Formats: sequence, structure tokens, C-alpha cells
Amino acid sequence: MNGSRSETTTMELDALADDTLQARLLDGVSRTFALTIPQLPEGLAKPVANAYLLCRIIDTIEDEVALDAAQKRHFCRQFIRVVEGSEAPEPLAEELAPLLSAQTLAAEHELIRLIPRVIAITCGFDAPQREALNLCVAVMGQGMAEFQGRDLRHGLDDMAEMDRYCYYVAGVVGEMLTRLFCHYSPPIDAQRELMMKLAVSFGQGLQMTNILKDLWDDHSRGVCWLPRDVFAAKGFNLDELQPGHDNPHFAAGFQELIGIAHAHLRNALEYTLHIPPHETGMREFCLWALGMAILTLRKINANLYFSESVQVKISRRDVKTVIAASRLSRRSDLLLKTAFYLAGRGLPAPDRQVLALATAAQP
Repeated sequence: MNGSRSETTTMELDALADDTLQARLLDGVSRTFALTIPQLPEGLAKPVANAYLLCRIIDTIEDEVALDAAQKRHFCRQFIRVVEGSEAPEPLAEELAPLLSAQTLAAEHELIRLIPRVIAITCGFDAPQREALNLCVAVMGQGMAEFQGRDLRHGLDDMAEMDRYCYYVAGVVGEMLTRLFCHYSPPIDAQRELMMKLAVSFGQGLQMTNILKDLWDDHSRGVCWLPRDVFAAKGFNLDELQPGHDNPHFAAGFQELIGIAHAHLRNALEYTLHIPPHETGMREFCLWALGMAILTLRKINANLYFSESVQVKISRRDVKTVIAASRLSRRSDLLLKTAFYLAGRGLPAPDRQVLALATAAQP
């Protein structure tokens, strides 16, 4: 009976137009991107939406508690072949969908069942767009395999390993977006080398913010993405991490990571400012994500001993403030820099070594 309902739902969804289907799927798996992607111009919104759905399929495989490490590696590699076009998508969907647990979101069950339709949309893009998506999925899938099967209860070894993880799950997305932006806009393509240097920082700033915010959600499922060396240098052993603590040494390490994330978001603003001012939709796509991230860092920094992610989640009013501020200042680099500076006041100083990436990226 349940299977019948699922099949009917899938058939109904599969009958939707491409844009409507992708919007429906995005709304179920990522409210943030369901909000920001429609701001992009028509020629970009569809491939970017598709790209995020492809990435979310990999995330779903990685996060699925019912799959062991070997199965996750198997499905990630199979999905890479599907996206590159060397394997049909139907067998993957048919094999993977029944293995998903009840802990996986219903929207993610839906997404996995609809892999063939998502891939059909991918196949309709221009060759440079498909190449950008293929490369992103390949790097992400292969990179995530590196971390599957490891004991991550007590953190990553060091900051370099955190950087590598953030690259696999987010930095590569920044690179993919840049390739799509360059394909869409000749003026942006003229700055390709510079923007590619900042693209990884763009992704890492957003990912580190999510890692800090979701600390206890991850901890509850036996995963910690924090770097052990940063906390050890402050006198805290991540083996001892438990919700409800009040350890100032942990808070000191956490603030150092906030400063690193803050610096990456500063670089992400520089990235955004290289988008021509008349491309207001592209700027808003970036600015909304950055604005929500910087306000999230503020909430985290004001509540370093939080024990649930909901305690540091920004409000709907915060989101409306970000949207309004972005629309008022999106054409002015000076106003954007001023607004970002004011939003970051009170946060730990941006890490200078990370900020140097933006300086090095200048022509």
C-alpha cells in the first residue's frame, strides 16, 4: 500500500514541467536554495537548481544511516557514472530507494526515486554546463568516499583536514557555480581565473557556518567535523565533548573557527563584488546566502554554549532583513562592504591567513 502511494506520487511529480519539478524538490530538501536560486536569471536558474539536486543526492547517500561505508562508496561511484552518462540512472534509483531509512527526509526519498528525471534534465544542458556539473559530482563523490567508514566521533585530525572536507562538500560547488556563471556571462568569464581562486573560499565560508551551527545534530549521530588540533591548542580534548558543557577552552577553540569562517565569508563578499552590478539576480543569489551565514555566526558567537541547532538558527525576520538590505545595496560595492562590516561587528577578527587568499586573487 505504501509502495503504491510512493509510485503514484513519483508518477505525478514526473509529469511536472522541469522548472516546476525542480522547484518542488528543492523546497523539500533545501529551503535556503529554494529561496535563493529563483533570484538567478532564467539562463542560470535551471542548471544551478539541477546542480544542487545532484549534490543533494550525494549528501543523501552520505548521510543515510542504513548504509554501511562500502555501500556508500558503491552508490557514490555509481552516481558519478550516471551523471557522466556512462550508466543508466534507473538501476541506481531502483536499488537505492528501498534501502533508505525512515530517518531520511520524505523529500529525500522522493528525490532518490526521481533520479532518472533529474538526470534527464541534466542531459538537456549545453556541453560546458554538463561538464561543470559532471566535474562537481565526480570530485564531491570521490572526496566524500575518503571520509566514509572513518571513526569521526571525536573530530577531524587538524584544520587542514577540515579544509579538505569543506572543499569536497562545498568548495567544489563554488567552483561549479563559477563555471556556470562564466558560461552565462562573458564579462564574468573575463575574470574566470580571479573568481576561481575565491570560489573555494565562498563555499567554505558557508560550509563552516553550517558545521558550527549543526555541531550537536552531527554529534547525536556520532559525527564531529571539528579539527582536533585547534581545540587541543586551547587546552580542550574533543573526546570529552558533550552537550550542556560550559568549558571556556572549548569556547576559545570555537571562536577561532568562527574567525576563520568569518574570513572566508569576507572573501565570498569579494567574490560577489566581481559580479557586474547590473546582474542583480546573481548578486542577490550570493548576498542572501552570505547575509544569512554572517547572521548565523553572530548568533553562534553570542551563544557559544548552545546545545541544539535551533538555538542559533536565524529567524524569519532575520531572513527578511537580509533580503531587504541586499536589495537596497546590491548595485553599490561601497554599501555592500559597509553592510557586511556592520553585520560582522562583534565577531572574532577574520583570520588573516584566510583573508590573504583574496589579496592573492587580485590581478
